[in-house]
Amino acid sequence: MDMSAPLLSLEGVHTHIGAYHILHGVDLQIPVSEITVLLGRNGAGKSTTLRSIMGLWQASAGAIRLRDRQIGGPGMQENTSDIVGLGISYVPEDMGIFTDLSVAENMLLAARSARRLDEIDAERLDWIFELFPALRTFWLYPAGKLSGGQKQMLAIARAMIEPRQLLLIDEPCKGLSPAIVKSLVRAFHELKRSRATVLVVEQNFHFASQIADRVAIMENGRIVYSSQMTDLADDSATQERFLGLSLVTEH
Repeated sequence: MDMSAPLLSLEGVHTHIGAYHILHGVDLQIPVSEITVLLGRNGAGKSTTLRSIMGLWQASAGAIRLRDRQIGGPGMQENTSDIVGLGISYVPEDMGIFTDLSVAENMLLAARSARRLDEIDAERLDWIFELFPALRTFWLYPAGKLSGGQKQMLAIARAMIEPRQLLLIDEPCKGLSPAIVKSLVRAFHELKRSRATVLVVEQNFHFASQIADRVAIMENGRIVYSSQMTDLADDSATQERFLGLSLVTEH
């Protein structure tokens, strides 16, 4: 297996939602063992890109490939369950947690290989507790009673409870306090050290610049810029051109 090849690639992907043409030929490559952040203004097509990867919306043209296997495009038969089974986890913008269930029950549902709590990999669970200590504290609490930041931590932890080829995370910072965002930065740094492959959709440039290896910027359903994050961080003209000053200065 060629580890230098991208884990995930989108090639000329178009997506329609009803009468609306949202993605207009998206080309994007996600390298192995790196964190890639997809930036862009509201309505640029970022969330649609993640949903197209997951098969929640079928691409109407182009191809989505996980290594050499095509998982998305016209006529593809893979559904979302099939794609999850290939080792892709997805944290949607609304977090997708079960508010009436406890933190523990939410984690158990995400651990596909476990039927009981004592069957969850204890070492991995301890690692997650180190990343998100609040989850240990509120282990038996209903998830609906957690704060917004704690719910986001639970949503990300659910995606990490078993080893995955790829994590897709949609706007993890949205609506969170600066203190919680700092906790998320530490968690993403740990993911980076674990050599996880992650694609994050985000608008907060300050957060993105602290976690990303690579960055792509989306505008009007297309990728208009792609580089190492260090290159974009040093290029204020490109930041202002594609993201707008309000995003660049957001902390």
